[in-house]
Amino acid sequence: MSAVQKDTPVSTFIIVGGGIAGLASAIALRAPRRKVIVLEQSSLNREVGATLSLQPNASKIVEKQWGLGAALKQVGAMRDEGFNIYSIDGKLQRSIPLVSKTEYGADRMVYHRRDIHDTLKEYATRSDGHTEPADIRTSSCVVSCDPDAGTVILNDGSTMKADVIVGADGIKSALRKDVLGHEVQALPTGFSAYRLVLSSSDLEQDKDFRDVIDPRSSFTSMVMGHDRRMIMGPARDGDLYSVVALVPDQRAEVDSGNSWNSKGDLDTLLKEYKDFPAWATAPFRLAKDDIGLWQLRDTEPLETWYRGRVILIGDAAHAMLPTQGQGASQAIEDAEALGAFFSDLEGKLPLEDVQRRLKAVFEARFERAATIQRYSREAARPATDKGETKIKMNPAEFMDYNCLYNGAKDWVSTRKESLEKGLEGLVF
Repeated sequence: MSAVQKDTPVSTFIIVGGGIAGLASAIALRAPRRKVIVLEQSSLNREVGATLSLQPNASKIVEKQWGLGAALKQVGAMRDEGFNIYSIDGKLQRSIPLVSKTEYGADRMVYHRRDIHDTLKEYATRSDGHTEPADIRTSSCVVSCDPDAGTVILNDGSTMKADVIVGADGIKSALRKDVLGHEVQALPTGFSAYRLVLSSSDLEQDKDFRDVIDPRSSFTSMVMGHDRRMIMGPARDGDLYSVVALVPDQRAEVDSGNSWNSKGDLDTLLKEYKDFPAWATAPFRLAKDDIGLWQLRDTEPLETWYRGRVILIGDAAHAMLPTQGQGASQAIEDAEALGAFFSDLEGKLPLEDVQRRLKAVFEARFERAATIQRYSREAARPATDKGETKIKMNPAEFMDYNCLYNGAKDWVSTRKESLEKGLEGLVF
């Protein structure tokens, strides 16, 4: 760094939360004469289980804008070829190939959550010769903030100050109440999800399952029966197989404590899916005791995401059901928007300038994120009429809206053009 650069004021960004949203923001916000600090309450050494998908709207950002495509491929990223949808009588009712890169600009990619998390962390903290690596501070629990002063307060009573504070601290966000001025509780959605990951080689030994599904084939398979559904597919170059099984809350025996997750009971799960074909429930029996149970919660659209020098992103701003697979993708879009609207930053930022930029991020992101929250709820509606096997819902019905997205500034420009043409009702 030159002497001139050393003397230039440096702006500081504090990101609260070191998950997908926080690390993505750290990558997007890195720039010369800028310090990015990530405060994560955990040690980041724990196993992060299950799989995660990025839809084309997010994978194009991660792979093309941020250049992580090759690194993610090395850790076993898989391109999802499409959806195969089965009824509870075991029959294939619909096969939906996913649109290629030529239309959406990227593919739907599936990762083990730990692999993409580790890759984002590596890119956020690696030296590139132009920008300062993000400083990730673990065991740093933020309990509140002062948006106007631009400070966060940690659980040990210490404070830290920044030009911009990004609240990427999840659905149980500690910063949300300070931004809104009141508490907002995540709402039970009426569904819980059993989740498990097992070895594909174990599934290959089960003839019933293997005769229907190749566990290494890069397709998402869904088995649907009214208010229950299974979503399953491979990850990590096909070596792992992930299963999510949704059930109504009242039949899931969810832990009523504060964690919203607990150990899933195999007998309860098998009883709930007793009407499903034996091949479909084979993964349950193979997983045995290694089953987790999560109560699914989301939030209503918030009146705002920002105040003073603080903005909420990801689940802190717009928690949504996993039925669209858009939770992580919307967090990636938020991070891209932050990077886009702060790209011309030079030195310290007065409060008015910060608020102008945060308002631009919010206005670019709010309507889209709220719409996808609503779509995710709609996608959770019963897949069949009660007692019937014909599947009514179509997992591809929202794909164009979700995936035809090319970044926040393009979104704003497209919307402006539509308003100028008198197309206010247009749904992008």
